[in-house]
Amino acid sequence: MAAASPWDLASAPNAAGLLLGHFVASGLVTQKNLEIELLRLEKDAADVVHPSFLAEKCHALQSMNNHLEAVLKEKRSLRQRLLKGTCQENLPIEAVYHRYMVHLLELAVTFIERLESHLETIRNIPHLDTNLKKMSTALANMDILVMKTEELAETILKWREQQKEVSSCIPKILAEENFLHDVIMPPLPFTSKVKVQTGNTK
Repeated sequence: MAAASPWDLASAPNAAGLLLGHFVASGLVTQKNLEIELLRLEKDAADVVHPSFLAEKCHALQSMNNHLEAVLKEKRSLRQRLLKGTCQENLPIEAVYHRYMVHLLELAVTFIERLESHLETIRNIPHLDTNLKKMSTALANMDILVMKTEELAETILKWREQQKEVSSCIPKILAEENFLHDVIMPPLPFTSKVKVQTGNTK
């Protein structure tokens, strides 16, 4: 049984019909504009309300439902097949998909290679706050060490400059010391006499 259209003025009065009747009576909407709008709405909604489109959609939904029912009936055997390993079994793949399979295998190998590091990262997530605090402490200690190293480098540079000054003064000091030594203490006279006497004795 077809339901009465709420837009049909001749059907039993309802809210939509009364509102349209009021608009037509007041002249806001003409009967011609109303018919044009109804035709446009029918065209826009044809894929939803037209029986042939509805039959197609109903058939697609029915086939999907049948497929899902078959999957549910075979649930136990499907679960067993998924649990059983597929090693050393040939999986037929159409030739057009071979290049995609090569790419998929490369991705799988890369994923397996990185799996342990990913798992380690996931395991470390609960300890992330502790690790961040440790890193902050280590960075603060590094800053202190850098400051001490800079101070030590400055001290070494100052010490090197002082050593250069001292090194440049040493020859002058030695020259002055030799000069003073020669002026204040002339050669001792008995050393030459001893040499002469030892020469005579021979």
